[in-house]
Amino acid sequence: MTATAEQVYDWLRAVPDPEIPVLSITDLGIVRDVAVADEVTVSLAPTYSGCPATEVIEKSVIDALHANGVENVVIRRVLSPPWTTDWIGDEAREKLRIYGIAPPSDAVGKQGLLDSSRTIACPRCGSTASALVSEFGSTPCKAAYRCTECLEPFEYFKCI
Repeated sequence: MTATAEQVYDWLRAVPDPEIPVLSITDLGIVRDVAVADEVTVSLAPTYSGCPATEVIEKSVIDALHANGVENVVIRRVLSPPWTTDWIGDEAREKLRIYGIAPPSDAVGKQGLLDSSRTIACPRCGSTASALVSEFGSTPCKAAYRCTECLEPFEYFKCI
């Protein structure tokens, strides 16, 4: 089957992130390019080196394209520029919030990662009165927080 890059992007919009299934891999911004020639080459940027979901995502892309009749699929890992949470769009950030995960704040870079005074809004009630429980949540890319207003625990998608 011959596919267009636009068709491939449409199919990839349906591939969920295995760790945060409310987001697709395109929502996360990890699909960097699609090239169609004798094969379909999908360029993916891992969220960080050592992310346990990288291979799962690559297999999911291959499976999605095979399911749509594309036989020759090449996955290309793109390490430069490195992925950043800045590539998560506004719509995806809202999906995270509705799902109960506080989206990454606007602070980026090393300072943003090291800033322990950051204010994280509770995705349930919107209060910025929250307290860090642990720098590590259910996955390495999330931190555990507790809202001191509604008292609900929640996770925060860390800035990278």
